[in-house]
Amino acid sequence: MFISNCTLNKVTKNHGVHFLDKKHTQLIIKTSNRNDIMQLLGPPSTKSTFDKDLWIYIERVSTSSKLSSLGKRTLIKNDILILEIDNNGLLSKKIFLNKDSMNKLDFSESYTEMNRAKNSFVYDFLRSVRKKMNDPLNKGNK
Repeated sequence: MFISNCTLNKVTKNHGVHFLDKKHTQLIIKTSNRNDIMQLLGPPSTKSTFDKDLWIYIERVSTSSKLSSLGKRTLIKNDILILEIDNNGLLSKKIFLNKDSMNKLDFSESYTEMNRAKNSFVYDFLRSVRKKMNDPLNKGNK
């Protein structure tokens, strides 16, 4: 009775714009405008906080098909389309990344060091508050 309610078919879960890998080929740089993009892909998944003319579209497809995986999902598709729009409203740059190309990205191994010689106002203020909390009667300076 328990087994009769289970299904052995693949259950896929889609998130974002469907068929992004095929739809992005219809966008032409310096020809397609904002209205064309909105009509073809809809509203972007996210817009850049720093640059209002950077639109990001995402497509993610996952599945859980094996009974032995106990509900663990397997990633089938993970596509990202980054569109840059110029001041005239035309598409100026298009970057398409899929699951394989994202695995090939190189990340920088260098670190940014904090300059401690020049402290910010907030750091100095918090340091003075900490000092007053640890020595409220100012006995440590004598």
